[in-house]
Formats: sequence, C-alpha cells, structure tokens
Amino acid sequence: MAKDLAAFAAETGVKYFMISFTDLFGGQRAKLVPAQAIADMQADGAGFAGFATWLDMTPAHPDMLALPDPDSVIQLPWKPEVAWVAANPMMEGEDVAQAPRNVLRRLIAEAAAEGMHMKSGVEAEYFLLTPDGSALSDELDTAEKPCYDQQAVMRRYDVVREICDYMLELGWGPYQNDHEDANGQFEMNWEFDDALVTADRHSFFKFMTKSIAEKHGLRATFMPKPVEGLTGNGAHVHISVWDAPGDKAKTNVFATKKGTGPTGELGLSEQGAHFLGGIMKHASALAAITNPTVNSYKRINAPRTTSGATWAPNTVTWTGNNRTHMVRVPGPGRFELRLPDGAANPYLLQAVIIAAGLSGIRHKADPGKRWDIDMYAEGHKVRGAPKLPLNMLDALRAYDKDKELKAMMGAEFSAAFTKLKHREWNSFVSHFSKWEKENTLDI
Repeated sequence: MAKDLAAFAAETGVKYFMISFTDLFGGQRAKLVPAQAIADMQADGAGFAGFATWLDMTPAHPDMLALPDPDSVIQLPWKPEVAWVAANPMMEGEDVAQAPRNVLRRLIAEAAAEGMHMKSGVEAEYFLLTPDGSALSDELDTAEKPCYDQQAVMRRYDVVREICDYMLELGWGPYQNDHEDANGQFEMNWEFDDALVTADRHSFFKFMTKSIAEKHGLRATFMPKPVEGLTGNGAHVHISVWDAPGDKAKTNVFATKKGTGPTGELGLSEQGAHFLGGIMKHASALAAITNPTVNSYKRINAPRTTSGATWAPNTVTWTGNNRTHMVRVPGPGRFELRLPDGAANPYLLQAVIIAAGLSGIRHKADPGKRWDIDMYAEGHKVRGAPKLPLNMLDALRAYDKDKELKAMMGAEFSAAFTKLKHREWNSFVSHFSKWEKENTLDI
C-alpha cells in the first residue's frame, strides 16, 4: 500500500515536502509544500504552469498538477525536516504524455505486460569545480593519470563521505567510491534496482551531490565534457531483465550457463541477445536521448585525452569485458551501455533503453558481430558498423528517422522533445564564437 505522506511526516518530523518533477531537458522542478497541506496535494497534486519549464506548452495551457508518488519519498539526510517526492504530471485528469517520468512508467507497464521487468544500475560521474565553474576545485589534482588517485580522493573525503553516508542511511547499498579518470572527477556506485527506482535515485543523487558540494563551497557538475582535454562525464547503465519486479524477482532472464555463439559464450541468453540487438539497431537514434546536449558530442567524438583514452565510444559496436566499445558484456546475465553521459535525463534514459530492448525482443534482433579488439587502437579494422552521431543535430535527425523508436517513446513526447531540442540547436548555431573570429577574421 502506498505511503500516507501526512502520516510519514508525523512519524519522521518532516515539516516540508518537495513535490518534484523532471522536465524534458532534465531540469528538476519543485514546489515546497508544508506538511499540513500534503494530504490535499497527495490527493489532487501541486499546481504548475507547464510553459514555465522545459515542456512543450503555452501560457494558455491549464494548470499542470504534479501528483506525488508516495513510494518515492526520501527524507533529505542533510536537512531532515524536508522530504523529496517524485511526482507524475497530470492535466485535466490525464497523464501528461510528454513528461519524462510518465514516459518511463508507460514503457515499464508495456514491458511488464510481456513478462519483462528491467533492472538497472547507473554509474553517474561528476566533477567538483570552484563555485563559478571556472576551474577544478583541487589545485593539486594534476596527475596525468589521476584515476583511483588515493591522495586526490582523500582531499575531497568530506564531500564523498557525506554523500556515501547518506546513501547508506537511505538503504541504497552503495559499495564503492573513487576518483575517476579525469582530474577533479569522481564516481560513486550503488546497487541496481527496478528501472523506476533507479531513475528516481539517479535524479535524487544529482540533486544531493550538487547540494552537498554547495554546502562545502564547491560546485558539482554532470556536464558531459566540462573540461577540454579531460575525460568526460559518463552515465553508464548496467542492464538486466527479470521475471518479476522488486523483491519478487527470482530469475534473471538474461542469464544462461551454457550458451553458444558470440553472446551465449559470455553468459547472455537468447532473450538478452535480442534485447542487445535492439540497442544496437536503434543506437544512433537513442543517442538523442542518452546524449542530449550540444556538449555531449564533445565527449563521444573527443580526441585522445591527457590520460590516454576518452573511455567513451564513437562507433556502434559491442564486445565482452572490454571498455573500448559502446556495449560490453562484463559477465553473465547483464550488459553495460557505455554511451549515455551525465546530461541524460534519468527517466528518459531508462525509458529509451526499455523501448529499444523491447523492439529487439519483438523483432528477434541480431546484435551483430562481436568485436574483441581495442577500439581505440584498432577501430579502423571495423567494417560496416555505424559511427555514432557527430553532433546533436545528427542525433535528432537519426531519432526523427527512427519511426519505431519514436512511436514507442510516444508521439506526443517525441514531437515535444524534438521541437524543443531543435530550438536549442538553432540557438547554439546562431551564437558567434571566439573560434570563428580567430580563424576567419582575416580569411
């Protein structure tokens, strides 16, 4: 039974609820509601003007009501008198079809009707910068290969420990924290779970990390490529499908013990292979969702970084336990999609993976050749594998051409998303840069 938020407040001492939803661009929007008013909000929702956020609406649209999902409620560990609760936007009694959490909920239900329940884990990388974002926060973090640097991670121990302590307190099962491949970059991992739970936690993790960084006088960013020449922020997703949701899950349907062929040898079942096939089939189009900003393509099409590798793909290939490809199968029963970056909307990220995977299973898609090579050194040997989009416009065009994926994500969502993203692209290309003057002023 869903939690009674008023009772939750009485039990925990919560004085305010943040009723939060995520817009198309991943922006987190909220209203701060006193506990005394939460019963009405749980029944009727908190009112928002959709046009005031990144949704495809006009000032003439009716109120959008964000209906809190009480199962998602999280008491802020760093400010216990406040609780965050994810909400499902509605308008005139119907779900807002373009709202990202609603897109994910619909696809979860569609997959469940076919006996599929995706579980996933996200590796959300971030940088710690100075408050104005102009420099790394740690001036001593200068190593050429800073990954796993114990001195550097301990210099930011207070921030990392506080975030990890809170994840422990919340029962997320965090299990490791490290300094990542770029100077000033960190990653914190927690246990995988149902897709909606992971999306909510991913969303809250970004909010929490930024909040704790600010508390310590720093700035956390999940921007895909915040520092030229350094490795960018990925949001790798580990994917498996089970026979039931939540604690009812008993069998990982992606797992096989004695498989044959390029996927079976790695412990991936026939169903897992077809799901992977869907990811491969729709990869160029799903990049519009997994890599949704202009800056995203500075990460996946980056030159060699100072550490020696970008750790990001640029070609649609898959492999075994090899981090130089778009997808790797590190062990039986799951695979890792390494394409997404830190700008990915937590809800749309899970939704588009389910959509592409469902497509693959329905059409018995073949994932294609397994490439057991170092793509950074031998990628020139690959023939026939598509290159990932070079920029956001290419990704949007690929998405627009992929009629099946567009339909599965929802006609209203796809129209709204591509409209606003094309507007963003047009804003970008109308901007005159310093590079243009330096390179063409005297041409």
